[in-house]
Amino acid sequence: MTIDKDETTKLYELSIYYSKIYRGKISIIPKVPIRNLNDFSIWYTPGVAGVSLEIAKNKEKSFDLTGRWNTIAIVTDGTRVLGLGNIGPEASMPVMEGKALIFKYLGGVDAIPLPIKVDTVDQFVNVVKAVEPSFGGINLEDIESPKCFYLLDTIRKELNIPVWHDDQQGTAGATLAGALNAIKLVGKSLKDIKIVFYGAGASNIATANLFINAGFDAGKMILIDSKGILHPEREDMDKLMLNNPWKYELSIKTNKYRIKGGLKEALEDADMLVAASKPGPNAFKKEYIKVMNNDSIVFLLANPIPEIWPWEAKEMGAKIVATGRSDFPNQINNSLIFPSVFRGALDAKSKKISDEMIIAASKELAKYAEEKGINENYIIPSMDEWQVYPRVAAAVASKAVEQGLAREIMSWNEYYEIAKKIIQESRVSLNTLIEKGVIRNLLNYNSV
Repeated sequence: MTIDKDETTKLYELSIYYSKIYRGKISIIPKVPIRNLNDFSIWYTPGVAGVSLEIAKNKEKSFDLTGRWNTIAIVTDGTRVLGLGNIGPEASMPVMEGKALIFKYLGGVDAIPLPIKVDTVDQFVNVVKAVEPSFGGINLEDIESPKCFYLLDTIRKELNIPVWHDDQQGTAGATLAGALNAIKLVGKSLKDIKIVFYGAGASNIATANLFINAGFDAGKMILIDSKGILHPEREDMDKLMLNNPWKYELSIKTNKYRIKGGLKEALEDADMLVAASKPGPNAFKKEYIKVMNNDSIVFLLANPIPEIWPWEAKEMGAKIVATGRSDFPNQINNSLIFPSVFRGALDAKSKKISDEMIIAASKELAKYAEEKGINENYIIPSMDEWQVYPRVAAAVASKAVEQGLAREIMSWNEYYEIAKKIIQESRVSLNTLIEKGVIRNLLNYNSV
């Protein structure tokens, strides 16, 4: 069912109401038995000194002897939160808590929300470097563009643990998974299709780069920003090279026929549109879809309202349509990617998250849907198909081994069984706490 404006307002009110009751979405609970106070002689002093001395001799043992192996930080400066913009680190905390909840429920990952107050990118980098010893990975979140590109590139070079920016890589990975199956359904090939990226922010720049690494032809891609189609002769290229070299690089790589103009010109004979721009409806004229090739693929990823309504794209001839919303078919949802990517990276104790690991995740996600039977309304799994998460985690971990990034080397099946066990335990633990009344089940959609 479509969520209208009144329903959205009600959900805002419910979220505020229950946030006052629960005072946060996550907490820390013990994972070791405490039978009486004597047990603290093992878990704390004097026994704990033995653990500390082991780690002092070899810092890598912190992944084996503490919870670091399964703990990540969700770090943001609050400069681009959801669709809310620059609301600051304090106001970003509810979103980061929600992200941590998804990490735990879908991936069994212990994620700590860490909004930080910084004034410069160097301060941001220094904070993350300073907290590295506490975490097995870093999830960068809700950071304005193009700052987010610099931070991701810099921090993952500086740290020896996985660093990831979900707004870039998570969205890109989910989009690639959906695209792989959509292209199969229309009988086209990666190398031959023409793709238009409408919007050249963090997600579409990352998606374009991931598509190129996955085998798509960069020359047959066109990117469009607020000033029109990107091409090397555009008069603002010098400024772009200085202020946004990531967009500049794609301006050079893509659009080999040097098409100029706007979305209508770009869509002429295009096979696929990936729109990640401003919320709609009517962000562009639906009639533009008519100039695309037969059996066109249209991804409308703006939230909370897609650029145009999915049924409008269908009316104009689109064969397969996807959005970012759960109430329409084919939700391109980064929550299908980030919990399992980190699950796999943590299980392998990987030093990095590479593009190849993300592509492996996308392919496994697409494969799962294909095995179930893809069609125009099912090109990618939904979040409630939890069995896909350990499979994706195993694919990611195995790719880390292949690339020499893993500290913990196992087989695909071993990674799969570990991920499955951890994810199942996380879900069982939550359900048990609810059944026992430790977590009060107060949710009622008619509360306000």
